[in-house]
Amino acid sequence: MKRLLFICSILFLVSCQSAYYSTMEKFGIEKRDILVDRVEEAKESQEDAQKQFSSALDQFIQLTNYDGGELQKVYENLKEQFESSQDSAGRVSARIDKVETVADDLFIEWQQEMKKYSNDKLRRDSQKKFTDTKRRYSSLLKAMRKAESKMAPVLTAMQDNVLYLKHNLNASAISGLNVEFGNIKQDIDQLINEMNIAIKQSNEFIATMKN
Repeated sequence: MKRLLFICSILFLVSCQSAYYSTMEKFGIEKRDILVDRVEEAKESQEDAQKQFSSALDQFIQLTNYDGGELQKVYENLKEQFESSQDSAGRVSARIDKVETVADDLFIEWQQEMKKYSNDKLRRDSQKKFTDTKRRYSSLLKAMRKAESKMAPVLTAMQDNVLYLKHNLNASAISGLNVEFGNIKQDIDQLINEMNIAIKQSNEFIATMKN
């Protein structure tokens, strides 16, 4: 029964996706155009994530410089930064998934349509462009997924610190967290660096596709 429901769900999603593509094509928007738009959206979500994780890092810096005050407020601020970072990471992953979905569909369609050529020269030219585009896309997706993978360790460390502070609302707890700060800063710096690489590749991919 569960397997049948799973298969039905997949068929429903495929049907919805096909209907979406058909509708967009009626307005002159092809899968290639949709891919460019989704890469742009994924890039924007990464830029937003960079800002959010940087903001969270600033909050941790303030925490290490704690010299008195209401600890409950400190905890609430840190918890808010963690939850915002978590939401931001979710948007990044969701948008990369959408890029991958339309890219897979585009390349399947492209491959199938190349079989319809009667002109060998045009087919070879199309095959060359297909290979080049897929190569550049694969490199882009790899960069996106690598940056995405760096978010999980940061979120895990942030959650640990938020929970520790929640369970130990005292000045000594702040001192205990100072030891963890160096690792969090290093992870966030690495995350932002990987996102910069993915963002740069996104811009190059978009520019090439538009040209």
